Amino acid sequence: MIKGTPELIEKRREEIVNACEQLYQTMGFKEITLKEIGKVTEFSRPTIYNYFQTKEEIFLALFKREYDRWNEDLQSILDDNKTLSKEDIADKIASSLQKRKQLLRLLSMNNYEMEANSRPELLTDFKLSYGASLKLFERILKEFCTDMSDNDIQDFIYMFFPFMFGIYPYTAVTEKQRTAMEEANIDFKYQTIYDITYTYLLKLLGDK
Repeated sequence: MIKGTPELIEKRREEIVNACEQLYQTMGFKEITLKEIGKVTEFSRPTIYNYFQTKEEIFLALFKREYDRWNEDLQSILDDNKTLSKEDIADKIASSLQKRKQLLRLLSMNNYEMEANSRPELLTDFKLSYGASLKLFERILKEFCTDMSDNDIQDFIYMFFPFMFGIYPYTAVTEKQRTAMEEANIDFKYQTIYDITYTYLLKLLGDK
């Protein structure tokens, strides 16, 4: 059983997640281990096990935090605007995802491992944040796209959220990948997260 007040336990969990986030800036998912995370914190690997049973659970907590941060931006779209054109909606959502590169990286590269190797209660906690994103998206469309039916909105969500899985690989191209595509005679046009998201949203919204 973990000792300490709820506040202290949460603080320690947050420190572990912060360490994981720090390592993820320069290392890949497979390279990061509990031992590596322990080096960045004041905790030993056995101590980390008191708070997370696997490294995937630590990443899932980081993933949840990314969704929570994105949800704050989605909520601001609702709170700060009375009316929005379809171009405005596409712009604001694309801008919100431009700031969430880490969310898109986790989504496209490590989603399966995190969910498969985490305890059910932590997965449920994560799904609450993910579900909040779905609900906020639905509210934005209902609020600002009054011409869309409930079925239109559901179709939109089920097309856009799977699309998010592919944003990071198309916007984070390494020199090694560029060289390989050039040698394979692939005419690849680099796009930013904003560019690719804005264009796709406009198409889904039926504005282009």
